[in-house]
Amino acid sequence: MLEKILKKASWSDIIISLVFVIFGFLLAYHPNEITSAISIILGTIFIVFGVFKLLEYNSNGKTDNYLLGIGAVAVLAGVIIMFCSGIIMSIFRIIVGVWIIYTGIMNLHTVTIWKDYKSRLWLISLIGAIANIIAGIYVLVNSGAILQTIGVVLIVYGVIDIVDRFIFIRKVENYINK
Repeated sequence: MLEKILKKASWSDIIISLVFVIFGFLLAYHPNEITSAISIILGTIFIVFGVFKLLEYNSNGKTDNYLLGIGAVAVLAGVIIMFCSGIIMSIFRIIVGVWIIYTGIMNLHTVTIWKDYKSRLWLISLIGAIANIIAGIYVLVNSGAILQTIGVVLIVYGVIDIVDRFIFIRKVENYINK
């Protein structure tokens, strides 16, 4: 039962990593278009949400002042997001960097387990975990990192994590049986 749950969770991780790889390719080859698209999509979502809250405020007889505040702030945030894609990229860079570092740290924990069970694949996982941590730190601290570099880092992260998950799926039975 536990093996099945762990394998299912690993397949979910593989799908997430594939999304990172695809997004990395898009970001590496079409950085300006991706930045613009993200800004437009997020801005539109905020504006639509804000307009709905403003309409709800009007339909409630203008008694729920918090709806007016939420609606106005959401519309304003949407406009700012649409026209401040640089801010979006900074936030995106921080989120991705933290995510990659976190995954690397979690993979280091997995490495200690594989090493304890005398698996020969622990060294590959160790190299991958260290590469993830280094890539995450690079994304975090290098504010001048060009979008293509971030795209390449996302591709590398995704591939490393996919390899690590396949190793885990292959060895999870040994882990559970010991």
